[in-house]
Amino acid sequence: MDFVTILGLAAATLTTFAFLPQLIKTWQTKSAKDVSYSMLIAFNLGVFLWLIYGLYLQALPIILANSVTLFFNLIILCLKIRYK
Repeated sequence: MDFVTILGLAAATLTTFAFLPQLIKTWQTKSAKDVSYSMLIAFNLGVFLWLIYGLYLQALPIILANSVTLFFNLIILCLKIRYK
């Protein structure tokens, strides 16, 4: 693996797992009242587009980061809907 790929994977890991505390807190408290629907929907759409972009470029860091980020944030969106 070259340096640029390693750099991308490191950045992807940090930005992706930044959402894990929010996911855990939402799950534990059964509340997502402070998380906006607009932000979640816009963010999920943006991450989905990044994923498509990464697939088009066949860029592993972009594909991995955005797949996991989309998964985490879709769970947060589902929890927000569930715990209305």
